[in-house]
Parts: sequence; structure tokens; C-alpha cells
Amino acid sequence: MPISITTGKNRHPEKVNRPDNPSPKLPEWIRVRAPNSDEFLHTRNLMRNLSLNTVCEEAACPNIGECWGQKHATVMILGQVCTRACAFCNIATGRPDTVDPKEPSRVAEAVAELDLRHVVITSVDRDDLDDGGASQFFEVVERIHSTSPTTTVEILTPDFLRKEGALEIVVNARPNIFNHNLETVPRLYSSVRLGANYVHSLGLLKRVKELDSSIFTKSGLMVGLGEDIEEVHEVMDDMRSADIDFITIGQYLQPTPKHHGVRRFVTPEEFEDLRSMAVSKGFLYVSSSPLTRSSYHADNDFKKLLVAKEKQLARYL
Repeated sequence: MPISITTGKNRHPEKVNRPDNPSPKLPEWIRVRAPNSDEFLHTRNLMRNLSLNTVCEEAACPNIGECWGQKHATVMILGQVCTRACAFCNIATGRPDTVDPKEPSRVAEAVAELDLRHVVITSVDRDDLDDGGASQFFEVVERIHSTSPTTTVEILTPDFLRKEGALEIVVNARPNIFNHNLETVPRLYSSVRLGANYVHSLGLLKRVKELDSSIFTKSGLMVGLGEDIEEVHEVMDDMRSADIDFITIGQYLQPTPKHHGVRRFVTPEEFEDLRSMAVSKGFLYVSSSPLTRSSYHADNDFKKLLVAKEKQLARYL
């Protein structure tokens, strides 16, 4: 079925007066199944009952039916409202919610109830908080480690721009994977990733490795926003210079007509070429396809990442 994007009234007040960006018709290779399995309903009901937010819903992810059908959900902490207004993102913009001190316990309960082997925790940007929400990330990861010690934890964080000491707080929780998405090429930051800084985001991921080399680092790119292939290759080089282990590359899909327009749909063959190029540049693991998202197949990808790391270490013995 075609992907259905949900929108809410006044969800993006900053975009209301912008001209519409018509989106081209979806190609045949971007199709998803309608979410209707018992497992999907169980996951949705659990999130509702525990008053938890998911980026799967808030960002209108096309893979929600498949992932929730496998009892995989990416929990979004620190509320539903973001302090940024990125031109690609469907998460609501506005005045943020109050930080809930009981949220870490509820997240840990959901992880235990779903019996997750691997969990992804993300958040909205919280520029209003002194630490950008780093302490809440720490508490959530710590609580999961305590209640589900065999579960591996992946975090997808904001950039913590101008939040001194925030990164150190999160790294001290010792997540298994630290993910922060660069999202696009530097040339498009001013129109796509408002309020962010490419050099800072790259430096954030490099600093994680300096603080704790045992943590895997990961970052993602969207394509189809108007970038050139050479620019994508240059971002890959920048990522490798920052010692990033894992790259995800997926097709940008436009949430509403008011968001940044889709400039083109990248073909599956081109995604395979991007995958091959990333592998040749030395990434431990690469996920590249039209429907690839940061946390898509995250549990299986983590296992493959571990295998790749073992093979890399064996070459040096």
C-alpha cells in the first residue's frame, strides 16, 4: 500500500505560511504493508498504557507496521514536542512538555514486557533544558541496564549544541551504540536541518569514541533532498575521519506539502552503489535501501555489527 502520513492540527505552526512543495508520485519500490497484526496492536496498546511516545508514530515512519509487528519500537523520551523546526521532520514543534521523572521506569517496563534483545531510545530536541535532556537519557539507559541486563541499548540523540558536559553524561551510561544523524550534506543544512551545525554534529560523534572507544558510533543520511552523489561520498569520508562505525542511508519522504520537497527518488540500484562505496571506505556495517531508517532492523544490524567487529579484530591478531 502507499505510505500514509498522519498530520495534526497546528503540528507545525512555523510552516503554515510556507508555499506547498508538491511531492512526486511514490515509485513502485516504496511500498509498505498495512499495520494490522496482533503483535502490532499489542505493541501499540503497551505504549498507550504506559504513556510512552514513539518516533515511529511521531515521525510517521513507513516501517511501523513491520517493526511493531515484530514487537520493535523506538521509544521517544522527553515529550512529543521539539524545540527545533527542521524542514524534513514530522515531529511537532512548539513549547516542550515538562520532563517526567517517572518516564525512565515506564520505558524499562516496556522493554521488559516486550522482552527486547535490543532497544533504541531517542528524543526530541530540548534546547530549553540546561543539559539538553542528557540526564533523562542517562536515567533511561541505567534503568534498562538494571531491569533487563541482557538487553543491548542503542541511543539516537540530539546534538546537545551549546550544552556543556551533556555528552559526557550520556556516555557515562554506557549505551552499546551511540547514534546521532548528520541527516544531509553540509550544503543543505541551512534549508534542511535548521539550528544544527554539521561540524558540531560530526565532532560529537568523534568525541564519543574519545570518551569510550568500546561504544559503537552510528550516523544516518537521507538522500533525495537535492544532494549530489559526490557530496554524499564526502560526508562518508568525514564520518570515517570521525571513526564512525555504522552508516544508514535511506530515502527522504516528505511528511506534508509544507515540508522540504522530495527532489528525486533514488533507485534501489543506486542505494546498492552507495552501500558498496561505504563498505569500501571502511565502515564496519552499512544499511542502505529506500526504506532504511536509523532504527530499522536495529537488533539484527547490531548482531551483524558485532560479527564485523570480531572479524576486524581477528585481522589484527
